[in-house]
Amino acid sequence: MDSKVERNKEVVNMRQFKKSYDNVKKASPVVSRRSVSSSAGESNDAKVASAVAATAAFKGAKSSRWRRFVLKPFIFVQFFFGIGLLAIALKQFRRKDTHPAQSPELIAKDWEILYYRIIPFRAISRAWGWLTNRHLPVWARQPLLGLYARTFNCNLEEATDGNLDNYSCLAEFFRRKLKNGVRPIDPASTVIAPSDGTVLNFGRVTAGMMEQVKGVSYSLGEFLGPAYWRNGPEVQPAGQTELEYEKSLLVNKDNDLFHCVIYLAPGDYHCFHSPVDWTVNFRRHFPGALLSVNPSIAKWVAGLFSLNERAVYVGRWKHGFFSMTPVGATNVGSIRVYGDEKLRTNCTKWALPLPYYDRYMGHTESDSDEIPLNKGEIFGEFNLGSTIVLIFEAPKDFEFKIRPGEKIRMGQSLHVTHPAAEGEVSTLG
Repeated sequence: MDSKVERNKEVVNMRQFKKSYDNVKKASPVVSRRSVSSSAGESNDAKVASAVAATAAFKGAKSSRWRRFVLKPFIFVQFFFGIGLLAIALKQFRRKDTHPAQSPELIAKDWEILYYRIIPFRAISRAWGWLTNRHLPVWARQPLLGLYARTFNCNLEEATDGNLDNYSCLAEFFRRKLKNGVRPIDPASTVIAPSDGTVLNFGRVTAGMMEQVKGVSYSLGEFLGPAYWRNGPEVQPAGQTELEYEKSLLVNKDNDLFHCVIYLAPGDYHCFHSPVDWTVNFRRHFPGALLSVNPSIAKWVAGLFSLNERAVYVGRWKHGFFSMTPVGATNVGSIRVYGDEKLRTNCTKWALPLPYYDRYMGHTESDSDEIPLNKGEIFGEFNLGSTIVLIFEAPKDFEFKIRPGEKIRMGQSLHVTHPAAEGEVSTLG
């Protein structure tokens, strides 16, 4: 009995000792050593207390370092990141109804684009892709898909299958096919619209620059990359100017380069078709970013299409150089091209670390023959909506007959058809 009481006293004494030791430790970096000479048990308890106190001091120092080197800088970065996003939002509000041609100072600066690109659009797009591919129970298809169709004005009467109950997921509804004949191909036109959408801009390529929207331009060389595709110019010479790059693409030096940008909204038909009779011999895949390509963003971020993920398809048509580029966007990381099953988009940067990947097109692994495409032939599809960029060589008298902001449908003519051209097309058809 007496031994138990003594033992309890020792435990109480040790707790008091530990408490006082901790207080001394906090007050002074130098801790005086206590002489213990009572018994072996008391000496061992003192050693345990010292170890406990040292461990607590180490944890305290470690916690302090964490707050100093990790937590505080993180809060600091969050603060300035929030300030930057607020500044961007205010600037966007100012330019809401202002065109960049009238107020070029409202075009995004480099620091604004940096802030904008910090947002994890690629991860968001993969998450969205996963969500839209989830199987929907039959009872949920009419309300959910019907709400989407009403929100984005999808015309179900044009779809091959207009019954929403037959679409197992939202992504399948995005990729819906159209009935035969609802998109007639203009037989008199040599260049037709490759997809449904809204015309963002078009015109001649000027000194190696193309207009994204009026007042905002981007570089031809940055968009296409080095021009060393087969049957074309060799490796780009060092110090080559934008104008020299443009001229190097021309097969016939008497021709000019033209471009056209078409934006596909979420409610549009999401497949894209060949705009001309041509042959594809090369593909360059830029993993890039997945920024929004909404017209309001296109008016704000110069070079937007050169930043985003895209698959540049290069080939020849009757007038020379021709290229067609589907451009990815937020929630539209998935680009499928039917003749190019090797194309993999919206992958992590670990999977695609290089700035771009080249492939010479062919029917087999060992065959590099060109792939012919007929005007109006289906070429590929987006999940949701995005942008198509056409860059092609044509005679100097080539004229577009579309307007910026105009809604177009796949198969309609993009250019003015001259009587001579009509005769030429009729002989081809």
